Amino acid sequence: MVDKLKESLAQIPEHRTGKNVTYELEDAGLAAFSVFFMQCPSFLAYQRDMQRRKGYNNAQGLFGVERIPSDGQIRNLLDPVEPGYLGEVFWGIYADLEAEGYLENYQGVDDTRLISLDGTQYFSSQKVRCDNCRVTEREDETYYSHQVLLAVLCGAAQSQVVCLEPEFITPQDGHDKQDCEQQALKRWVKRNAGRFGDGEVTVLADDLHAHQPICELLRSKQMHFILTCKEESHPTLYEELELLTRVEGGMATRRVRQWNGRFHEEWVYQWAQHVPLRGDAKTQYVNWCALTIFHADTGDKLYHCAWITDHSLDKQRVVPVVRDGRSRWKVENEGINVLKNHGYHFEHNYGHGQQHLSTLLLTLLLLAFLFHTAMALSCERYQAVREELATRRTFFNDLRALTRYLYFPSWQQLLIFMYQQLEIAP
Repeated sequence: MVDKLKESLAQIPEHRTGKNVTYELEDAGLAAFSVFFMQCPSFLAYQRDMQRRKGYNNAQGLFGVERIPSDGQIRNLLDPVEPGYLGEVFWGIYADLEAEGYLENYQGVDDTRLISLDGTQYFSSQKVRCDNCRVTEREDETYYSHQVLLAVLCGAAQSQVVCLEPEFITPQDGHDKQDCEQQALKRWVKRNAGRFGDGEVTVLADDLHAHQPICELLRSKQMHFILTCKEESHPTLYEELELLTRVEGGMATRRVRQWNGRFHEEWVYQWAQHVPLRGDAKTQYVNWCALTIFHADTGDKLYHCAWITDHSLDKQRVVPVVRDGRSRWKVENEGINVLKNHGYHFEHNYGHGQQHLSTLLLTLLLLAFLFHTAMALSCERYQAVREELATRRTFFNDLRALTRYLYFPSWQQLLIFMYQQLEIAP
């Protein structure tokens, strides 16, 4: 995986015009990536100190950094670099995981790949800004921010998500209006739909995207969809559903009794096929389903959500469609939440720059997240060490301590050392 990153960094055109080219762009990118992977802002400082004392360091041994630039030099070197240069690293790792069979459990209804898309903000300031910032006016105050549309491969029974190439929500050339999440989703679909076979993917997204232009785009690209559908934003559709409830057999229902470990729940599935998405002659027709969960004894409503989809629905198929629709939350729970609260410091300003620094650094952070996920899926020794150390914090604390004081010429040597010192059984 590090080789894939190095190859992409090596393809970045040289933007420096003077003779001061002491450090390579490749070294700057790998050095920044190492900080995110180790979840250690001081990692490079420790490795410079190790180089001074011992003549070698772990930035070189583990990440292939030939010469470690200073933090300021890294920011200056990377600021002009667009994040799109690193997009193929995401897809290369995805292809390798798929080819080796590590994604077999990441499938949903009709054996499609479930890709969840969701936008989130990762930077906001009233003072720091660049040309790629979104500008928001609130009560005579101006805020500058950055947002990104995250894309992850998920599975209903999988505790981890596989991060895919993101789409940044930034000002677009030739557009007067500010960029938005819906436009970012359209760009992501248009750019990446060809990477999948026809009908291979089911896109999961929230109510913001449950509208005709998005549905038409997804179907034109041979991609399925399951999109959250709220009543307040789809009046025509819900008026039609109300009429169907008055017709015998118009609205189908299935009830299932479930034990949650503490009490029984009643799961009520409802669905209808071929309902209009909006109220005009050119409306697209979709299928609709909903799940409402009640406390079986008290009758209290515990959960409710509804979706539109192009997957056909019946008594059997409504269950996996609803299950996959609920998996949309994994982009927030197993993706955004982990990035914000479990060591990656997703919202920390590592360097804003004047051009692309903020977006490029976030891309490297997402790659670090992907690298750890790929190792957790594919490397048995990594899995064993993580399981033995139990908590994420302990694992990264050990990584930071070991690489500060000891030198490891490769990742294999580091994992073997941890494996043996923990006395994990073969």
